[in-house]
Amino acid sequence: MINMPIHIIGGGLAGSEAAWQIINNDIPVIIHEMRPVKKTDAHQTDNFAELVCSNSFRSDQAERSAIGILHEEMRRAGSLILKSADIHRVPAGGALAVDRNEFSQEIQNILENHPLVTISREEIKELPPSSWGLSIIATGPLTSDPLAKSIQKATGEGSLAFFDAIAPIVNKKTINMNRAWFQSRYDKGEGADYINCPMTSEEYDLFLDALIAGDTIKFKKWELDTPYFEGCLPIEIMASRGRQTLCYGPMKPVGLTNPHKPGEKPHAIVQLRQDNKLGTLFNLVGFQTKLKHSEQLKVFRMIPGLEEATFARLGGLHRNTFINSPKVLDKFLRLKALPHIRFAGQITGCEGYVESAAIGLLAARFSISESKGKNIVGPSTSTAMGSLLSHITEGAFQQTFQPMNINFGLFPPLNEKINKKARKAAHAKQALIDIDRWLEIV
Repeated sequence: MINMPIHIIGGGLAGSEAAWQIINNDIPVIIHEMRPVKKTDAHQTDNFAELVCSNSFRSDQAERSAIGILHEEMRRAGSLILKSADIHRVPAGGALAVDRNEFSQEIQNILENHPLVTISREEIKELPPSSWGLSIIATGPLTSDPLAKSIQKATGEGSLAFFDAIAPIVNKKTINMNRAWFQSRYDKGEGADYINCPMTSEEYDLFLDALIAGDTIKFKKWELDTPYFEGCLPIEIMASRGRQTLCYGPMKPVGLTNPHKPGEKPHAIVQLRQDNKLGTLFNLVGFQTKLKHSEQLKVFRMIPGLEEATFARLGGLHRNTFINSPKVLDKFLRLKALPHIRFAGQITGCEGYVESAAIGLLAARFSISESKGKNIVGPSTSTAMGSLLSHITEGAFQQTFQPMNINFGLFPPLNEKINKKARKAAHAKQALIDIDRWLEIV
């Protein structure tokens, strides 16, 4: 099988990462990407690995966060996604955020010009036949309806669905810096990576009332029972759960000092994070929304400092689909009903940019081993990649399976008793030792 190309359906983060891993093992790939032949409701370009929601890959601190461990593991595995992210990063405190256009363009150029990559711009409406050899489905949360129906037919399992909301992006020059200021919470990172817009309790109450009362996008009849993913709730849904919910979430006013009003503590804070390298665009952190565009302009201009803001992109809403992976996939991401097919990325029920790319990396590594006739070996569950893989293929309950970000709750307990404050660092140390061991044998 080593002379046969591996087919990858979907050119998102998972598909791009899978392609990169495979061609670096001298195996050709054919990437099938339906854009621009068929567009989606969320993408704005035809580039591979376009970021359609936030521009942040979240915390880059391995000793403090599970996602930081995953970042480092992928760097050690030669990840194209992390390599490009590091090249095109923008200030974001302790987080890894990127200039989204330069990031995706870099990946597009690398894959488009590689001699082992063939790109086919077409919509794949059926699951790949066995005559194609090994294939990876990495169509992400925006899988087209015909392919989704083909997956349902093969698995006998109805695809689950949820809505994912997109945060607005503001033109920086239209932010009133006489009211706002640069600072990271507790001065993390460079200490001044976010723009902060403070609210008094009176301003917060007025904003909250308008947010909750705002006119939202109406769902179609068949969408009414579709659940949201808890890790990416629309801001107005969070607000409806209690009047102080936002103050303990994206608008928490901790670790910040207002230079315009020394000694006065804001009741709430809206933070904006740099969205491109030029520093001309900033997105509203945690402000994913399903408000209609006219309502967004009215409500978000109530935020102090954004009274005259102009928006490079308003928020939006798109439907995500994912399969019941613990039921339909084996531990090496193969579809049980059709084992020549693997699944990767968000369609497997992992949530987050890096998580999606990580599952793409694993699907590729497993396909490489199978192509070369080698035993397939997965990473230890003590690693971030291994724990995420275990969760979506074996660890989660089939009956209640929902999308999941990487978190320390997916890691097995440490073998020795560790002080609570030192546990994250201990997990990081063990994970990186074990990922290096795995990379030596695959």
